[in-house]
Amino acid sequence: MKSRAVAALVIKDVLQHGKSLSSALPALLPKLSVETERGFTQELSFGVMRWFPRLAEIANYLLNKPLKKKDSDIYALILCGLYQLLFMRVPEHAAVAETAAVAKSLKKPWATAVINATLRNFIRNESQLLEKADGKESAKYAYPQFLLDSLRQDWPDDWQSIVEASNHRPPMMVRVNLAKVGRDNYLSLMKEQGLGAEKFIHSESGLVLDKPVDVFQLPNFEQGWVSVQDGGAQLVPELLDLSSGLRVLDACSAPGGKTCHILETNSGLAELIALDKESVRQQRLEDNLTRLGLHAKVLVGDARQVDGWWDGQLFDRILLDAPCSASGVIRRHPDIKQLRQAGDFEKLARLQVEILHQLWSLLKPGGMLVYATCSICNIENERQILQFLKDEPSAEEVKINKDWGRAMTVGRQILPGEDGMDGFYYARLKRR
Repeated sequence: MKSRAVAALVIKDVLQHGKSLSSALPALLPKLSVETERGFTQELSFGVMRWFPRLAEIANYLLNKPLKKKDSDIYALILCGLYQLLFMRVPEHAAVAETAAVAKSLKKPWATAVINATLRNFIRNESQLLEKADGKESAKYAYPQFLLDSLRQDWPDDWQSIVEASNHRPPMMVRVNLAKVGRDNYLSLMKEQGLGAEKFIHSESGLVLDKPVDVFQLPNFEQGWVSVQDGGAQLVPELLDLSSGLRVLDACSAPGGKTCHILETNSGLAELIALDKESVRQQRLEDNLTRLGLHAKVLVGDARQVDGWWDGQLFDRILLDAPCSASGVIRRHPDIKQLRQAGDFEKLARLQVEILHQLWSLLKPGGMLVYATCSICNIENERQILQFLKDEPSAEEVKINKDWGRAMTVGRQILPGEDGMDGFYYARLKRR
């Protein structure tokens, strides 16, 4: 199967079946045997989803009438063609001819002429079509309107820079396993192998790569010397203020990046319990622990139903990496623009507060809970914690006095792109 055909099927799975790119791509990439074809497919899939609101608006102008639902793969091919013409260095004749030819491999030869005519029409009228698209805000910024409205409300002075940062590819960041190798030594090892990187300023173990690479190109990746992790996610161990002998709960822990980082930097913990509701995701956590040579007690259970997994012993520290809209990591997961709906923020906020109240009852007096999201929506972050502090008299904030992000009324917020990081929110709460 050709790379463009696989990309069209991936995009169809996202648009029609609500799958994420992270689940759709691994299922279909094995159909391609050549690594360069896989890279091209990933570029098309991520690129189309990143710019979907703009590409879809242009496609709608070009098509005489909407394609039928059963032909969403052909619609995806048209989007792939537009993306190549607008954002890639693919020659026009190749973008048109090779994209149109894919229709035959999808057993829809009738669509070859439709794709060809649509893309050639775009080439002839590009400037007018782009100007027309700019007249609609969601198409101009390549962002769903409800997300733009939310950003404008929460961040009136920053929403445009947030959108711009979220529409750019993120840097690849890694976390060096300091239990196995020092950061300077690992940086030297990378340079010996022709891999450029620089130190991430807010973490003792972070590196920012000059350009993304396959993880297996990273020195001793399989031996557990390094893991891929955004810089904003690398801030957790320091916020937890850990020391030997503490009992720690990492709730909603899969796929385990923060779990492993905690263990790498604190080998003397009495116990770390990694809890998540989904067994498939917990298997990924187990795989990461094995690769890094670490141990945690991994449990599958619902954080809202503690009787199903809790052993009755209170925790000194709890990390609640709460389920959220993931609006702060759109640049890394652009399909979020299509997978999220306008009512999701309120639903997620209700889920978050339910989990927060349940886990608070498991914290020792004097213990600390770190609330974290990869969201930039205030309803999930600052407003959530302010309300919890009003409702829970035993809770008080522990200020985060750091030079990253920005201080909120409670907690700190990182916006996408700040110091190269994704968007994260953190708050520390102590039990009186």
